[in-house]
Amino acid sequence: MFKKKDKGSYTDNLIKRSEDAKTVRKIVTIVIISLILILLVGGISGYMYVKSALEPVNPDSEKEVKVEIPMGSSTSDIATILEDEGIIKDARVFRFYIKFKNESNFQAGSYTFTPSIKLDEIIESLKNGKVLEEPKYSVTIPEGKTIKQMAKIYAKKLPFSKEDFLKKVNNVEYVELLIEQHPSILTKEILNPDIRTPLEGYLFAATYKFYDKKPSVEAVVGKMLSKTKAVVTPYLDDISAQDLTVHKALTMASLLENEAKTFKQRKKIAGVFYNRLEKEMPLQTDPTVLYALGGHKEKVLLKDLKVKSPYNTYHVNELPIGPISNFAENSLKAAINPEESKFIYFLHDAEGNIHYSENYDKHLQLKEKYID
Repeated sequence: MFKKKDKGSYTDNLIKRSEDAKTVRKIVTIVIISLILILLVGGISGYMYVKSALEPVNPDSEKEVKVEIPMGSSTSDIATILEDEGIIKDARVFRFYIKFKNESNFQAGSYTFTPSIKLDEIIESLKNGKVLEEPKYSVTIPEGKTIKQMAKIYAKKLPFSKEDFLKKVNNVEYVELLIEQHPSILTKEILNPDIRTPLEGYLFAATYKFYDKKPSVEAVVGKMLSKTKAVVTPYLDDISAQDLTVHKALTMASLLENEAKTFKQRKKIAGVFYNRLEKEMPLQTDPTVLYALGGHKEKVLLKDLKVKSPYNTYHVNELPIGPISNFAENSLKAAINPEESKFIYFLHDAEGNIHYSENYDKHLQLKEKYID
């Protein structure tokens, strides 16, 4: 009797285990099918969404929308602007599409698009800078100009006065707002009360195009700061590696801009300036004297060197308190990549050549030979 009972129990266990295994297989099958369906539905939905996002917002619309792409805009910035203006459906899909097609080098400017435009047409327009209207104004700001000089240039071309421009760029509340908007290049350092004009050196030299009939001073400054940001940003790591702030780097760049014409000369003079700073010697560069005096002179006199100003490098044994003008990009590159040497003096001869020396006696000899 005992054996029969044991055999029946064993058979019952086998049957129960078989049924449990079937149940588990059913559950696993259901789970797998469910996952496949979820992935399939998700994939189809995703595909349909992306497909829709790649199509025009409204194929039947002929409404013209003006879109402003600021200087220095990244592809992410451009995608966001286009989505906000209703020209594309999804900024993320547009960015992925650009990356997939390996498109870049988009141009800043004022564009006129319609919601019916295709993505490839948008890309082609942005690459070629193809706008549907001519700029109302085109103003070129040369390198080495002060804000006062820029104000005069703009006043001749745009519908505001020199005084309007200078009043705005010297307005503390306005400058504080700009610092908030451009923290990577502007700091509270420019609000030092001894600095003559907070934005001096921060408005990049370039040709600027304006499409409005009456561009405001704020619009002009915004364009210029965006350009400065686009130029300076790639060098931020190098500036930090040189133990410089952006303010000091731009200050040095402005000195080099006014002291030399070529990149090679600027690199060499940058090395001289850093050597002098390391030895706590005054830089003694004449352009800072002229800036301290507030005007241009054909020749700097001995009495001019005595002007007491945080800009006068005959008066202070350090960099000026701030930039003395705007700068070219190669002046900034020279400022953060100086040529190493032992030179601590240099002078210009009448033909524009620059002569360097390691000590004062040699400097005097060169001065007697080429200047006196």
